[in-house]
Amino acid sequence: MASLSDRLDRVVGKKSADALAAAFTLETAGDLLRHYPRRYAERGQLTDIAGLEVGEHVTVMAKVVSVTKRQMKTKRGSLVEVSLTDGRRSLDCAFFNQPWHLDKLKPGTSALFAGKVTAFRQKLQLANPDYQLLDADPESTDGAPAVEEFAGGLIPVYPASAKIQSWQIAQCVQQTLAMLDEIEDPFPEELRKRLDVAEYDVAVRAIHRPAEWDDLETARKRLKWDEALSLQLALAQRRQTAAARPAPACPPRPGGILDAFDQRLPFTLTAGQNEVGAAIAADLAGEAPMNRLLQGEVGSGKTIVALRAMLQVVDSGRQAALLAPTEVLAAQHARSLTELLGDLASGGQLGGAENATALTLLTGSLSTAQRKQAMLDAASGAAGIVVGTHALIQDKVAFADLGFVVVDEQHRFGVEQRDALRARAGALSPHVLVMTATPIPRTVAMTVYGDLETSSLRELPAGRSPISTTVVPVAEKPAWLDRVWQRVREEVAAGHQAYVVCPRIGDEDSAVADDGSGRRPPLAVADVAPDLAGGALAGLSVDVLHGRMAAEDKDRVMRGFASGAVDVLVATTVVEVGVNVPNATAMVILDADRFGVSQLHQLRGRVGRGSAAGVCLLVTEMIGGTSTRERLDAVASTLDGFELARLDLELRREGDVLGSSQSGTKSGLKMLSLLRDEGIIADARVVAQALIADDPGLGAYPGLAGMVAQVVNAERAEYLEKA
Repeated sequence: MASLSDRLDRVVGKKSADALAAAFTLETAGDLLRHYPRRYAERGQLTDIAGLEVGEHVTVMAKVVSVTKRQMKTKRGSLVEVSLTDGRRSLDCAFFNQPWHLDKLKPGTSALFAGKVTAFRQKLQLANPDYQLLDADPESTDGAPAVEEFAGGLIPVYPASAKIQSWQIAQCVQQTLAMLDEIEDPFPEELRKRLDVAEYDVAVRAIHRPAEWDDLETARKRLKWDEALSLQLALAQRRQTAAARPAPACPPRPGGILDAFDQRLPFTLTAGQNEVGAAIAADLAGEAPMNRLLQGEVGSGKTIVALRAMLQVVDSGRQAALLAPTEVLAAQHARSLTELLGDLASGGQLGGAENATALTLLTGSLSTAQRKQAMLDAASGAAGIVVGTHALIQDKVAFADLGFVVVDEQHRFGVEQRDALRARAGALSPHVLVMTATPIPRTVAMTVYGDLETSSLRELPAGRSPISTTVVPVAEKPAWLDRVWQRVREEVAAGHQAYVVCPRIGDEDSAVADDGSGRRPPLAVADVAPDLAGGALAGLSVDVLHGRMAAEDKDRVMRGFASGAVDVLVATTVVEVGVNVPNATAMVILDADRFGVSQLHQLRGRVGRGSAAGVCLLVTEMIGGTSTRERLDAVASTLDGFELARLDLELRREGDVLGSSQSGTKSGLKMLSLLRDEGIIADARVVAQALIADDPGLGAYPGLAGMVAQVVNAERAEYLEKA
């Protein structure tokens, strides 16, 4: 017999264990049993071909329409071409120099086909796929085991790879389940009955070998509870730990720098900014550490809310720190905050206002003298506001009296970095405000940001211009690319500027550039910029910006673009957040299919920031009918980031939201859907809070403690902060 901790080579043999480890880093019986089926094929029900992704490894159930064999013209040998259907759309298979498939794949035959999806002549194709005939002879020893092995009419389809196919994984799972003793349930019996969920052993066996759909739903409910509760227990422990240390009380001070700043504001705050600002002000005035997430659309005014909060802290005699993910964004923040404050940022200088403070920028690439002065300003308290990158959390950086930390674009930082910055405050825990321009559905807020209170800014300030977004399918309509560059020229001729965004810097190792899909490498700034400057955009001022440039070069380029000296900026996603050039009205995103929905929405927010309307062109070679094109069409259809966040969840595959890849790498959350399981997540949060309040270390519940350690270990907890 075997246990969940047994190594797979003892359970399924070395050959299969090596393949599972290489493809999915599955090492134990427990790892394999948590490699759940992606879906279930029902006999007679063909897989929907629409939505397959170019480059992904798929397993589909399809019916053979036709089989032909011909001699190849350019190469020696024969080609067997098979046309498959799901009843609505077709999928081609090509077998090179394998004529025996002609006798096996007869028209009308149904089979499971597995392989990598490619595109050939604007059609989806599988080249040399493996397959398992569904009407195979049960006694057959040819190829994979007969599908009749599966219980009932449900055939589990697992995340698979070229190294090991779905039906081979199913055989390994069956072998493992047969060898396992009854699996101990981590839930206390009283809790399991109260939640009305199945025993763990029953659920694990049913998820892999369901006799009918009801068995499957019972298993899913239990396994979703395991994932939701383990995560919420970990987050409840974090909330309790954070609340245990007092924070410095920073009540508002009448007549201080905040009041002076408010009197000078040249615009009226939105209702949302006032409401969120009041909630933050109340939190800062208390001794319990504020841990708040502020989410809002691109341009919704989060920076003003954060600055007013920082000024309240400065009024109380303490310091505030603003942490940005990149040097470009840190420098942008320092410039924009200094401009907003005017002489209120000239503390200690001649001509400074009466209530002025000092603002200093601290990044890793400052000169030695600049860095020494910035660190001295932070340590002495001369700087009331310190803006920087992760350089702020290095051990040698000290603060005189850090009371407040603002983290911009939280998904760029890990839990360890955030906790290290908190530790800079000494005995007191500083208040923390996390900002993101990526709208977050409620379920994600309860999981990824489950230790934070959430506030939202949905109202855009007056003066923001509309942005039109168009998908440019150059594989189908190559002439449209010329029109893209003509459109950029039109914007520049009208006195405006444009961004061209590429997925890659260039000059990387070829292995880095190749994403394994069989497609050409993503377009790179280093290649695109000179091509445009000497071709389609000849005569315009074209410059580049990317993360590998020296800080002074980045600053020089951004200043040139902001001043209008640069017409077109060819950049990576370094411009994704925080960059504010109101005169930039056009953005061309090349290989747009290489970016996620939220990233495209963030990038698009760099245009339309002034009085002129913005235009965003999503250039892609992805053919129609794929889920990637659906994703791009969704971005083009709406400017509502909250709607896009929901669409993003709908279009993502199981596990992607919290970091596991489609190929099925180990992840704590595989069964739980952040879109559909809001009720379970909310209930698990309540249950977890009660359990941790009663027993913070879960000493009386060793099964639950083990479950938390297993599903949300330190590595995954860090990813949750980045997801």
